[in-house]
Amino acid sequence: MEEIQFVSSSTVQPTSESTDKRIELTPWDLQLLLLGPIQKGLLFLKPTPSQQQLLANTIVDHLKISFSRTLDFFPILAGRLCVVKNDDDTSSFFVDCNNAGAHFVHAVAENANVSDILGPVYVPRIVHSFFPLNNVLNYEGISKPFLAVQVTELIDGLFIGCTMNHAVVDGSCFWQFLNSWSEISRGSDKISRVPMVKRWFPDEVDVPIRIPFCADEINNNFVLPKLEEMVFHFTKEKIAALKAKANAEMSTTTISSLQALLAHLWRSVIRCQNINDSNQEVKYVLLVSARPRLRPSLPEGYFGNTIHAEVLCSTAGELVEKGLGWVAWQMNKAIASQTNEAVRDFYQNWVKNPKIMKRGVLTNDGLATSSSPRFNVYGNDFGWGKPVAVRSGGGNKSDGKITLFPGAEDGSIDIEVCLLPEKLVALRDDEEFMEAVTM
Repeated sequence: MEEIQFVSSSTVQPTSESTDKRIELTPWDLQLLLLGPIQKGLLFLKPTPSQQQLLANTIVDHLKISFSRTLDFFPILAGRLCVVKNDDDTSSFFVDCNNAGAHFVHAVAENANVSDILGPVYVPRIVHSFFPLNNVLNYEGISKPFLAVQVTELIDGLFIGCTMNHAVVDGSCFWQFLNSWSEISRGSDKISRVPMVKRWFPDEVDVPIRIPFCADEINNNFVLPKLEEMVFHFTKEKIAALKAKANAEMSTTTISSLQALLAHLWRSVIRCQNINDSNQEVKYVLLVSARPRLRPSLPEGYFGNTIHAEVLCSTAGELVEKGLGWVAWQMNKAIASQTNEAVRDFYQNWVKNPKIMKRGVLTNDGLATSSSPRFNVYGNDFGWGKPVAVRSGGGNKSDGKITLFPGAEDGSIDIEVCLLPEKLVALRDDEEFMEAVTM
């Protein structure tokens, strides 16, 4: 496959400015300044001639017009970051809803088919070129757009790649925007869920938050090792079997389907590495949302980050020897520990001692999960049918990055696994792991 060709690039602005001109950032937002944006995209078959006739314009023009209309409901995404240097050598960040605009890019991959994206064992490299704003960090939202969309035409399909600043939104917000855009694209004049952009701050926290941050001291020379990505599909039935096994082993009924599935994955990755020292520490980073855990809970349309990391530690020997149920139970306990009190403690302690995440934070024996199978991915019908697949870009990839998506069939889950090539080959060839996978 040849590289893509860029046809056009333009700045799109909402027709009305935000009523919230200045939006302060929370610890959940600020901790992500040195990471990359969220990059997720949807693969579609091209509209048939009869479907095309239902659109008032060409498909790209139709998407651009509906994109602009959707921004009217999300003017925060047309803003930019602002930084204030404080007199104590700290910095404070906020979002200036200045209507600077989002980017819309049109590209063509004239020699690529849908099957070229879905057919290979590994996710093909060309997929990363379907996303705009590659190799950009979130703090660069000072001068670069929070949101950029790239519509890439294939021979028989279309890929809509979306890049969104992770210091402004989390995965829930990301899919809220995509869901709203598809609604507007289908002809609606309103959206189902209106974003609430005002950030949540406990009474004890002084705003704006001050953090030690100097852009001039940031080292942008981070180089990723060569990685490969593969998408593994788990049916509803296979997931149910793992859940039943995990609960039976622990004589409980509280282990969830996702906990059992991630435990199966974690054990398999570690087992395939044949770690010689059974006492070697291994880690799993779970990203937990505070939305349902706070009391009172945050509104459904809360439009900002609410995630923090829960790190599970074990030894390679324990992980392999103690079985699926034991590993899933450790995940269950870790997630259950994220109570209203725990979330508030994390928030307030971060303000006292800010810790900004950096790329490459995982060790060689660590896994980290992002995204969720609960997001509405396959409901994104822009007017000619549902997507046939979802893929992610190169942002925040590392050895051990695990991305979760709902599968196309009800109750199924797709897991995109990013590992060093030799690790991924070993996982693909592992019979115990692959028993639960449907290729």
